[in-house]
Amino acid sequence: MPTYVYQVVTDDDSEGEIFEVVQSMKDDALTAHPETGAPVRRIIQPPLIGGKHSEARDKRMLSDGNLDKLGFTKYVKSGDGTYEKTAGKGPKSIQRD
Repeated sequence: MPTYVYQVVTDDDSEGEIFEVVQSMKDDALTAHPETGAPVRRIIQPPLIGGKHSEARDKRMLSDGNLDKLGFTKYVKSGDGTYEKTAGKGPKSIQRD
């Protein structure tokens, strides 16, 4: 179900509270705040469409396998202050001075 953004309508035309509500596309738009009962209006938002720069693509690009394939070395900090290699060429671990 989509998330809709609403804003509280104020008497003095100042910026009212903005909040989000998850509701079905079949549901009518809210006319009152669900908690306070204050009048609200729906704010039109652009759709979130994953494309060239989606989070899933970023995760794939930064995966250990892809970094290794591209010639990068990745180290992850372990609990004892050393860094363990997870991808690439280089020493198995490095110590922080």
